Amino acid sequence: MATQTRLPDSAYLVGSIGLDSVDEILRTVGRKIGPRLKRVPDGEVGPRRLWASFQYPLLRSSPFLRPDPSGAVRATSKFPLLALAEGVDPSEITFGELGYAREARASYLDLQAAKKRGDFPDHVRLQVCMPTPFGIIYAFAAPKDVLAIEAAYERAMIEEVKRICDAIPHEHLCIQWDFCHEMISLDGQPQDWFPATGASQPEIMERMRRICAPIPADVELGIHVCYGDFGAKHFIEPKDASRMVDVANDMVRSVDRLINYVHFPVPADRTDRAYFAPFADLKLDPRTEIYLGVVHVSAGVEGVVARIETAREFVPEFGIATECGIARARKPDLVERILDTYAGASRNPS
Repeated sequence: MATQTRLPDSAYLVGSIGLDSVDEILRTVGRKIGPRLKRVPDGEVGPRRLWASFQYPLLRSSPFLRPDPSGAVRATSKFPLLALAEGVDPSEITFGELGYAREARASYLDLQAAKKRGDFPDHVRLQVCMPTPFGIIYAFAAPKDVLAIEAAYERAMIEEVKRICDAIPHEHLCIQWDFCHEMISLDGQPQDWFPATGASQPEIMERMRRICAPIPADVELGIHVCYGDFGAKHFIEPKDASRMVDVANDMVRSVDRLINYVHFPVPADRTDRAYFAPFADLKLDPRTEIYLGVVHVSAGVEGVVARIETAREFVPEFGIATECGIARARKPDLVERILDTYAGASRNPS
């Protein structure tokens, strides 16, 4: 089947890659699919492997916050939800450095070393992937205080983005926002993981406008649309692509700069035309690349190619990806098999 299909020549890695070090990740990825990547993440090693949970110790150590007196905990992680400390005025809250810029600076040096080894061509950018402020604070803050805490954290995140852009040459940098908890909130299916306060689509689009504004035009911007990966499973499964398409179209209208790419998940059990058909209604800038999460190791290369053929009816040009990161709940041998599936279902650019 693969020989009869024009395989995509562009691949995208969502962010997390379940190997032990940035060096090992870059060597492995470069060997298997390096020429097909325009950007490469550092794999989110160490505590970043747990995505938004990377920030929980920072929040928990803040003198402005305390565990919610009600004893409420996050349903998935079982972490205590955090509330404003007694007597704290929300205008006083500061968070300082969040850690993403320090990680990015080190990973940029690792990527430059990988380029010198020949793992990647020089044009490949470091893809710095971060949860949005909404994604972090709505996961860990008590509903009554979520807006106050988020406002302070958003200010800190904007400063963090500026630090990253000051430290890494713009032609070698891509900033990616992981748009997960927002998408689950906007999907429309019942969910009780995240507060509804301030979570309407217009309010979320205004947040995206603010956090994208500090990213210089010559730094690439990517959006990973996500339905979660806790325990290697989505929080909820999208019924089809229609809500994601509506949200992506709205985001393009709301953000005052080019979005260089958008990634959309494809659940493992969806090979049908009904899932992919809404993608025909995408109204993105012609320069915006599309990546579809058609890579599932359980399907094998032939199954991935079948998804590619179905998707092409509605999206003529796209690159391939997994539906989410490939670190959480995944061991190194599975990561290798996933990367081999990428390699079998794509080709090097001509």
